[in-house]
Amino acid sequence: MPIELEDRGRALENEYFRRKEQELIEKLKAHMAAENSQATGMKCPRCDGALHEDSYDQVKVDICNKCYGVWFDAGELAQVIDKNKEGGWFEKLFG
Repeated sequence: MPIELEDRGRALENEYFRRKEQELIEKLKAHMAAENSQATGMKCPRCDGALHEDSYDQVKVDICNKCYGVWFDAGELAQVIDKNKEGGWFEKLFG
C-alpha cells in the first residue's frame, strides 16, 4: 500500500510540473509574438510575415520571422559590399 501512495505522489508531482511548464511555454510564446509584432511594424514583401531588425557585422538588416528572408534598407547592401573588401561573410557566402 505505501508503494501505491508513493507512485500517486510522484504522478501528482509530475502533473504539477508539466502544468507549470505548459503555462511558462504559453507565456513565452505570447511574449515572443508580441515582440515580433512590434519589432519594426513592417511586413515581409514576400510572405507578409513580421520583420525584425538584426545586426550582422554592424550592418542592420531586416529578417522575416516566417520565411527567414533577409531584406536590406537603402545603403545597407553597400555597407555589406564595403565590409566584403575586408574579407567579410558576404564573399564567403556568394563569392
